[in-house]
Amino acid sequence: MFSRITFEQQIMNGQACIRGMRIPASLIINLVANGMTSEDIVKEYPDLEREDITEALQYAAWLAKFVPAKEIKNENSKHKSLPLKTTR
Repeated sequence: MFSRITFEQQIMNGQACIRGMRIPASLIINLVANGMTSEDIVKEYPDLEREDITEALQYAAWLAKFVPAKEIKNENSKHKSLPLKTTR
């Protein structure tokens, strides 16, 4: 399903990483969430390819769709799921 996302216990304790490198998918997602473009990320991490960034985002979307909310821990709340914000 995700050919560029790898899980190896000896690399980053089994976190989702990009092609077996010590670059976690979560780092890529965080960089994009904080405004970096794919081009900026590839310049900062030359071992990455644009397809790596695309797949990290697709992986995040897949997780958001399939991981039940009860498995997500919110450190700022006693509730088991994250509060939803709605905008109008």
